[in-house]
Amino acid sequence: MSNIIHAAMELDLKSVNEEGEFEGLAAAFGNIDQGRDVLIKGAFANSLKARPAGKVKMLFQHRQDEPIGIWTSLAETSKGLVAKGKLILASARAKEVHALMKAGAMDGLSIGYRTLRDEYDRVKNVRKLLEVDLREVSIVTFPMNESAAVTAVKNADAARLVAAIRNATAALRA
Repeated sequence: MSNIIHAAMELDLKSVNEEGEFEGLAAAFGNIDQGRDVLIKGAFANSLKARPAGKVKMLFQHRQDEPIGIWTSLAETSKGLVAKGKLILASARAKEVHALMKAGAMDGLSIGYRTLRDEYDRVKNVRKLLEVDLREVSIVTFPMNESAAVTAVKNADAARLVAAIRNATAALRA
């Protein structure tokens, strides 16, 4: 996969929970990164249809030999690619990354993709990425694009409370 391109986003890691679950904007639309690339809305659409979130790898620093978790959801929104994931804390590297993320020492997301369709804007001196094949989203130290942040975390206690309420409601209806 030597022709994979990496583009990074910064995380706001106040939102990483104890179970290692987090959510963030892995790629922002319309924002020029340090490599002078800009992702256009819809760039991920075909890739997400062909490769569901669980098949997109979560890596440490783009290292193919260091998977550290799973992506549970990847979706395009008006802002960009929203990613929800979970570090596999049984892995020593993921446990280390979790501690670093919680401390704010590791605060970036970076996408690895193949360009399928692009065009060059000579006026703005940028490459517009119209369609990409998303292969992986890594947790990294230095992001190229600083327009993304973790926005929410799945709270295990809240999830259990919602499940208990649903179970109680179902029992009352029965």
